[in-house]
Amino acid sequence: MMKDASYKPHERLAATLDQELTAVNALIRDRMASKHAPRIPEVTAHLVEAGGKRLRPMLTLAAAKLCGYDGPYHLHLAATVEFIHTATLLHDDVVDESAQRRGRPTANLLWDNKSSVLVGDYLFSRSFQLMTETGSLDVLRILSNASATIAEGEVLQLTAAQDLTTTEDTYLQVVRGKTAALFSAATEVGGVIAGVDEPQVKALYDYGDALGISFQIVDDLLDYWGGDATGKNIGDDFRERKLTLPLIKAVARGDADERAFWTRTIEKGQQEDGDLEHALALLNKHAALEDTRIEALAWAEKAKTAMAELPQDPIRDMLIDIADYVVARVN
Repeated sequence: MMKDASYKPHERLAATLDQELTAVNALIRDRMASKHAPRIPEVTAHLVEAGGKRLRPMLTLAAAKLCGYDGPYHLHLAATVEFIHTATLLHDDVVDESAQRRGRPTANLLWDNKSSVLVGDYLFSRSFQLMTETGSLDVLRILSNASATIAEGEVLQLTAAQDLTTTEDTYLQVVRGKTAALFSAATEVGGVIAGVDEPQVKALYDYGDALGISFQIVDDLLDYWGGDATGKNIGDDFRERKLTLPLIKAVARGDADERAFWTRTIEKGQQEDGDLEHALALLNKHAALEDTRIEALAWAEKAKTAMAELPQDPIRDMLIDIADYVVARVN
């Protein structure tokens, strides 16, 4: 399925959207400026220019172009999506007390928590200014709903992360909030601004939703498999007592002794030497990693299937390839 193997799918898409991405980057730099508070562009630039893939704004640009949009506002929407994403990263690093992101020190480490929270708030406000400039109430509804869903997902994760009664349904709700909501909004608004019919808008939403879910499941799986460039070490989620899908599956399938182990290490946080190795053994014993992998692949297939509703186009093929690429690390 992968075409031109020398380039990754998101790199091919970036090359196709090169002019639009250049314009979006210029808009981002312009709108993250502040006349009165120079710390705002300093903190924002540290994260925005850290070399991320710009996947979410690319999805908006790709969706709009695939749907034949020829106006200027897909640029505003792509910048909006990137600002919302950057704001959530700034807040996440404070909540998680992170010291590193994308291999670099986090903003809260270089500056402080107050700066990270307040600059994140500024970027959220900027994102709303940008989206209102499109003049579309539908766009405003979709992106404001996504912002609320992201915050809700993060709060739900706080309460569910160390609770051994957390179910796979709750996990999916968290993932839909903290990751998939922005993916699906990014693709959906591209179709809405282009004015395509409801089935195509729904297909774009379904693609983004399924892509975001598979993306997060893979990320959680790689925490125990390794071999990924996320900047995480094997077992970071275990050490941070995050109850992700592999652990939820293992806990549900374990006996009383195993549950006592999970209670001590995850709920109470009393971890000792050798606990990670024991956790990995239990995950393998109950096929929790393999079953998580199968779920990630299934969500990627859902994303690809959703694209059938969209017109045949090289961009559509690239979006399908991106769904394959997201799970290629565990395939």
